[in-house]
Amino acid sequence: MPPSIALLITLAFVAWLFRRDFREKPNVTRALWIPYLWVFLSGTRFASEWMSIFGLRWGGGSADEGSPLDGFVFFGLIGAGLYVLHQRRISLAEFIRNNQWVTIYLAYCLLAVLWSDFPLVAFKRWIKLFGQPVMVLIILTEPDPMEALSRLFKRSAYVWVPVSILFIRYFPALGRGYDSWNGLPMDCGITLGKNALGFDSMILGFFFFWHFLQVWQRERSLSRRNDLVLCLFFLAMNGWLLHLAHSSTSIGTLVLAIAMMLFLGLKFVDARRIGFYLATIFAICALAELFFGIHHIALQALNRDSTLTGRTDIWKILLHWDLNPIFGTGFESFWTDERATKVAKILGVAGINEAHNGYLEIYINLGLLGLAVTFAMVWATYLKARQALIYDFNFGRFRLTYLVSVLVYNWTEAAFRTHSVAFFVFFLVAIDYPKFQFAASEQSLDPDRSED
Repeated sequence: MPPSIALLITLAFVAWLFRRDFREKPNVTRALWIPYLWVFLSGTRFASEWMSIFGLRWGGGSADEGSPLDGFVFFGLIGAGLYVLHQRRISLAEFIRNNQWVTIYLAYCLLAVLWSDFPLVAFKRWIKLFGQPVMVLIILTEPDPMEALSRLFKRSAYVWVPVSILFIRYFPALGRGYDSWNGLPMDCGITLGKNALGFDSMILGFFFFWHFLQVWQRERSLSRRNDLVLCLFFLAMNGWLLHLAHSSTSIGTLVLAIAMMLFLGLKFVDARRIGFYLATIFAICALAELFFGIHHIALQALNRDSTLTGRTDIWKILLHWDLNPIFGTGFESFWTDERATKVAKILGVAGINEAHNGYLEIYINLGLLGLAVTFAMVWATYLKARQALIYDFNFGRFRLTYLVSVLVYNWTEAAFRTHSVAFFVFFLVAIDYPKFQFAASEQSLDPDRSED
């Protein structure tokens, strides 16, 4: 098929998906497009990178500061989000009261700007981090937050999946590239790397499986059947993209997430004892590792070598780097052009800009104190998710499963970074704004309802 015909078919398919979405008259406002654009740009390519596809080069910027166009777009989205929250009369005091450790984390990151080598650059990056909870609050203050969450992920999939397939199959100059680590060809789809494509496919697979379990519980109807078909279609397409991406971390994390969602849905599982279950599973895994070395089995199953594709080499270098162990190098400040060049020279590769371990990434930027604050935020999120399992099971299952999954994902990828989609979803499960919460049991998820 000629690429031009494939492009027209893809555009028509995307238009049909959005037309179907709008005709269902979801109970969401137009403000949802703000976090949608935020997630779209964070999960695919920045605005300057999209413009370069059409030959429009936006000059200026540097490796450390980035493109001024991207800064303008992200700051514009944050400004629009703050305007929406102001119109909705969001109370800062109530946010802090219900999200103390998220607030402390944001405050500590802002403080860590002060000891950065490049405080202005670090401050600009902190503003982008600040945009994450702003976007989450827009979703949580929608008339039906659960519906808003579902529409956000569905609308993301409507573009991410078909365009990724289009780029890989018919526009290889856009959808394929070469791995900077080993020089081998890779499929990246709508993103700029195979790991990014892997995570996008993982998070959409995670969502559609979770959504499938919800839709399955509805009474038989045409809308139920159509929604189930939609879920299965995107699960299949995301599975195929995961296969093309060869992202072992994303594949393993998705398998873990699906297994955990199924486990939580078993009748004999008591949500009040979830801590006991998790501790038991952890103990079993620890004993299995001690006696059988199961991590070797897992590496073989995921086609990984003992160095995790060179990650352990990066970890050894960073763990012995001369930095302040308590405070780190400053918020998002380790991977300056100078340090990144030094690390790349030691490793003999190009394009290194992350530790490929979320916890090590936090350490080199925020130090041990930053790690402690992050773990406290994670623990607070776990307590919220455990409570939600009792009073709002569907969203509680989403929160707890994603929390465990992203903690595992961070072992070989740095997910807690500025405006990554992984961090956005973490804030989505970490933040509460009770004043606007609607019990899932009181809100119909049936897309055929007619209210605007």
